Amino acid sequence: MLVFVLIGSAGMLLLLVSLLVGELVDLGDGALSGTSLGVGAVVFGAVGTIVVANDLATWIAYVASAVVGLLAVVLAQGLVRRLARSDDGVAVSLVGAHGTATTDVTPTSGEVSLDVPSELERRLARSDVHIAAGARVVVLEHSGSTVRVGPHAL
Repeated sequence: MLVFVLIGSAGMLLLLVSLLVGELVDLGDGALSGTSLGVGAVVFGAVGTIVVANDLATWIAYVASAVVGLLAVVLAQGLVRRLARSDDGVAVSLVGAHGTATTDVTPTSGEVSLDVPSELERRLARSDVHIAAGARVVVLEHSGSTVRVGPHAL
């Protein structure tokens, strides 16, 4: 049982490092990642420990662990690839977007809520002129998490 616990623990460590720090293992141009190997090792260790704890033969534990662990690696790698493809990483410009000032907006501080589907929360804002809370605004400049707005001209 010790072998399964050690392999499962090593897999957990590899999985945590891969998730927190980034992929340390990336074989075959993304064909196999540290995340999927970590998942496979954790599953290998867990299945082996469960089989041995139920007093089945050791060879059954190794075979079952290998089969289920390999399936877990394949499934996890498929999910990793799918998530990597869905990450568009394209910066969206908010210039021209309309919204509402949720607080007074001044040259140094303020908050706005924008009428853009990708904007789920309020955004820090500043303005060259004082804009009262509740007034409609338009984004003039977008830099990082802050926008420079102006009064919306109807």
